[in-house]
Amino acid sequence: MSEPIIENTTTEEVVKTAETPTTVETGNVAVAAEPEARPVRGARGGQNNRGGKGGARGGRPARPPREKPEFDSKTISIRRVTRVVSGGRRFTLSVALVAGDRNGRIGLGTGKALDTQVAIEKALKAAKRNMIHIKLTKTKSLPHDIDAKFKSAQVMIMPNKGRGLIAGSSARTILALAGLSNVTAKFYSGTKNKLNNARATMKALEQIAYAHNEAPVAKVAMQDAPVITETN
Repeated sequence: MSEPIIENTTTEEVVKTAETPTTVETGNVAVAAEPEARPVRGARGGQNNRGGKGGARGGRPARPPREKPEFDSKTISIRRVTRVVSGGRRFTLSVALVAGDRNGRIGLGTGKALDTQVAIEKALKAAKRNMIHIKLTKTKSLPHDIDAKFKSAQVMIMPNKGRGLIAGSSARTILALAGLSNVTAKFYSGTKNKLNNARATMKALEQIAYAHNEAPVAKVAMQDAPVITETN
């Protein structure tokens, strides 16, 4: 039995099952057609994202930059303190810390707690509470020699011209955070207790500190008020 003839037909598409490729008959030659591209799994998130679940939310948001703290701080000593109680011994940590803005303001504080981080936070609050503002010259040096004694620690701080900061122990940390340069600090005692040396240095700097109501304030130019004359 002969097959029926279809008139006015030049191209016929035959779509078979998914397992067999699709063929297109053109005249007397059968050409295999390319299968349609299947969507890539996880492509909902975009081509540049590694996973599709995130979508436009794929990447992590950029963290905001950290704000620079007002004061720079540095720990000068950490000691473990033992206290004898009825149940035995109790250990705590004592931290001595210096904070300053490198522009004349400097403070020393101590803190004690069971955890190091809590002790540091307490010491920083105490340093800010005990802040002093010292008088600096135009070259960020001292106007004259100063000395002080605290318990067994005795220190002398002298200005030097163009020699830089020459100091040791905890005095170097305090003078650097206070913003002093071209200064020499000399200890005349044999003690190596950093806290006592720091307290002696702070006691010496208090001699050139501004008074409570004398702190420098930015000057504001005042305009001359207009003169008002009365006329009858």
